[in-house]
Amino acid sequence: MSYLGALTPRHFEVLHAIVHNYIETGEPVASRTIARKYPMSPASIRNLMADLLEHGYLQQPHTSAGRVPTESAYQSYANTLTGSRVVQAELDRLHVEIGRATSVEGRIERASKLLTEITRNLGIAAAIPTEQQTLDQVELLGLPDRRILMVVITRDRMVRNKVITVDDDISSQELTSIRNYINYNFSGWVLGNIHRELKRRLDLESAAYDAILRRVKVLYAKGLLELGLTPEIHFDGAENLIGLDLHLTRERMRELFRALEGKKRILQLLERFLESREGGLAIQVGLSDVHPSMSELSMIGVRFGLPNGTEAHLAVLGPMRMNYSRAVSAVLHVGEAFKSTIM
Repeated sequence: MSYLGALTPRHFEVLHAIVHNYIETGEPVASRTIARKYPMSPASIRNLMADLLEHGYLQQPHTSAGRVPTESAYQSYANTLTGSRVVQAELDRLHVEIGRATSVEGRIERASKLLTEITRNLGIAAAIPTEQQTLDQVELLGLPDRRILMVVITRDRMVRNKVITVDDDISSQELTSIRNYINYNFSGWVLGNIHRELKRRLDLESAAYDAILRRVKVLYAKGLLELGLTPEIHFDGAENLIGLDLHLTRERMRELFRALEGKKRILQLLERFLESREGGLAIQVGLSDVHPSMSELSMIGVRFGLPNGTEAHLAVLGPMRMNYSRAVSAVLHVGEAFKSTIM
């Protein structure tokens, strides 16, 4: 086998034409088919295809058949689409669609549905809270039996509730004082910084003589401002995978759906392939590393941080023979529209 550098731009032009044709038809591609689109003889194209076969970009199902793209071919083709232009009119339309939801959770759900509608594949959207979220305010409400309802509201309008039980009675007046102390001192602070500063203050010797700080310490030890950073994940369109020519046995298809039905598995999928691509488009062809039943699937996605401290992941999961151009465009457009509704 000759080394990879022997392939020329002309090789990849022919390769991408083969991939495009195979996506459209699902049939092995012959040299004469490509020759109709390029000013080269079928013999010249056959030579280029032979080089591509040798380098692992093509395979030949039968001796007399045309060529079929491999994972490497799809990956090469998909990577040429990462510079797709974002069309303002489409961006405006999606902004309106996503903006109709009034919460981050609602916008995540709408984004996943839009990705599914546009691509006819499986659309995935997730909001993953981080310690960079900003506190808006806390509310404390006394309940019977020495229980306290702690409500934490962050600037992204996410509300988290937690009920705790304390050893000693805390009056409603004391709860008001604690709430006012937290809101006055820390509203607008990033949660991670609040934890560090509160720990510093509570460790000071003077804290033992401050009545409010003594009560704050009790609630802090019980989980005040511990939000339980649970990701919000939505995915739609798994049924679109039914009927695709994935060459899966019935048992493998069942395995695929079992693998996709859990949010934990979807989150692992997103984190594995998007963790190193902040703001950039990631394309992964073949997902057998995640699960054997996903060997013929591809994922196109993007990850970006939001000003509210949440990290957003948007992706499309579909067959290798998906319409990559449409999927890339959908992820870029929906991603930009989602960001614009949060800014």
